[in-house]
Amino acid sequence: MNADIKINFINNIDQISASHWQNLNNSSCPFLHYDFFNALEKSHSVSAQQGWQAHHLVAITDNEVMAVMPMYLKAHSWGEYVFDWDWADAFKRHGIEYYPKLVTTIPFTPVSSDKLLSSQLQMNELFDPLIAHCQQENINSWHILYCNEIKTALPEDVYQRNTVQFHWFNRDYKSFDDFLNTFTSRKRKNTRKERLSIIEQGINVRQLKNNEITQQDLEFFYLTYQLTYLKRGHQPHLNYEFFRQILANMTDNILLVIASDEQEDIACALFFYDDSQLYGRYWGCTKHYNNLHFELCYYRGIEFCIQNKLTSFNPGTQGEHKIQRGFEPVLTHSYHWIKHPPFKAAISI
Repeated sequence: MNADIKINFINNIDQISASHWQNLNNSSCPFLHYDFFNALEKSHSVSAQQGWQAHHLVAITDNEVMAVMPMYLKAHSWGEYVFDWDWADAFKRHGIEYYPKLVTTIPFTPVSSDKLLSSQLQMNELFDPLIAHCQQENINSWHILYCNEIKTALPEDVYQRNTVQFHWFNRDYKSFDDFLNTFTSRKRKNTRKERLSIIEQGINVRQLKNNEITQQDLEFFYLTYQLTYLKRGHQPHLNYEFFRQILANMTDNILLVIASDEQEDIACALFFYDDSQLYGRYWGCTKHYNNLHFELCYYRGIEFCIQNKLTSFNPGTQGEHKIQRGFEPVLTHSYHWIKHPPFKAAISI
């Protein structure tokens, strides 16, 4: 890396302007937009108290910002979806501190993207500065999650991990039936049966985009979002204020699908989208109905992609059951550096 480039770390997104951030952001991905990160911080959904201290990397040359990379100092591993709990447990059993760690990611958002916003720097050029920063600040590791694969040779102590997601790809389908015609007879029959069951249960579904979403709709969504976490004994990661800010400021990127039974709203799914992709993010329900999750989270998303000529649909992490509904396995990539020497070899396996 050029010696004239200065690497800084900022602990508040207000320390960089929205214009600087967006000028470096060549991606249409809504989760890389300044407003998304700003809402996370302003709503205190991410904060030092939540174990997510903003520590964004900013590269400067000739007094100009040339690169930004969203980073966080973490005191836990919640909300990352590249699981290192076993690593943390091994450290604990040997009386070694695993935290704090430095994580490059979009909080609570397992979406692959180029996390480095720059046209001049490459990700691998930041490995040495990140290692030096961690050594100097007594940070025990750094992790770059859900980024583009690095094709160049990695340093000896930087490790690549791969995980699998299941995405849907639009092969110029003209309709949902056109897509179903690619299925085997048995799979096609099963999908049609699942969708027909929604009608037979008397469920109505409506789709709302952006400014069509009212405060009442948002409040119902947040109720179901909370219930999804509380049923598993967890508190939700994101608060209502975060979603209110997102709806106010990201006015071209949000799709809300709501199901109702006898005019009572019973379930919903929130999606984000850009010019080419749909991203399934949050689902919740107040009552259980057969196949409703598949309808709202998968089939309605696929229809939306076909109708709007979007090329792909990322419905979220995990779930091999998605394969039988037309989704395909996709590799995701992350990179890791661990400071403690004896654990490097074990973690690399």
